Amino acid sequence: MSKINILITGGTGLIGSRLTELLLEKGHGVSYLSRSKKQGDGSINYYHWDPSKGEIDQEAIDSADYIIHLAGASVADSRWTDSRKKVILKSRQETARLLFDGIKNSDKQLKGFISASGIGYYGYTGDQLIDESASLGNDFLAKVCEKWEEESLQIKSLGIRTTIIRIGVVLSEKGGALKELMTPVKFFVGSPLGSGEQYMSWIHIDDLCKIFLKAVEDESMEGVYNGVAPSPVTNEEMVASIAKTLKRPVFPINVPGIALKILLGEMSEIVLKGSKVSSKKIEAAGFTFGYPSLNGALSDLLN
Repeated sequence: MSKINILITGGTGLIGSRLTELLLEKGHGVSYLSRSKKQGDGSINYYHWDPSKGEIDQEAIDSADYIIHLAGASVADSRWTDSRKKVILKSRQETARLLFDGIKNSDKQLKGFISASGIGYYGYTGDQLIDESASLGNDFLAKVCEKWEEESLQIKSLGIRTTIIRIGVVLSEKGGALKELMTPVKFFVGSPLGSGEQYMSWIHIDDLCKIFLKAVEDESMEGVYNGVAPSPVTNEEMVASIAKTLKRPVFPINVPGIALKILLGEMSEIVLKGSKVSSKKIEAAGFTFGYPSLNGALSDLLN
């Protein structure tokens, strides 16, 4: 594929940083939308935006062939107070609306729009394997994902190919969920959370970024795809696999769910509940996972 220009929101985050590396390796041009007025280092162009003020540098849109939309306030940074919930939701709605307006006002036809979402869309579904056709959940994260996707799908009305990736638990050696799970194991106090039976639909960060890359390069990819590996595991299995990879024991007593609820409040649902999500649709689209098994993924990331 010839060189293309890709504009990324949330480009400096965990996923955006690794995705940028892969895009640059492929010889593509990368630009960021950023609140800070940074200067590019020669490999990345920075454009200013401030969604809270409705500000965006129109040149960012006009110069892009594709947009990858990753921006949104973290759901795991602090307790879900009413004000924090508003920030989480608003950050996704405002950014998508601002992009919609910029795309609508551009004289250049964008070739594709790829947006992140989350498997939180499905709510907490136990051990039933679910795919993209599953119904919307009824909890806070499900509603956030619903509104997030609704805003992103408005761009489809402009005649632009729109793809949404519902992201699972991203495993990376540079941070995120793996760091939080790994730290107590390293100090010999790693143990399952709550019952330990809740499913974690995970994905190696490289596989996730390659799904986004495929969504750019494959013009047949449109609609919703799950960004998860083919082998979801329970929380107990995840902790045991991390411990095995790090050559550490698992602490014999589970962390009580009530303790996590006291500590985290409603946000404890993220770790105490889960869903078992299918990757069959993205595989049917021709994607091959580099890390289909958890042991292989952990070996790559931790060894």
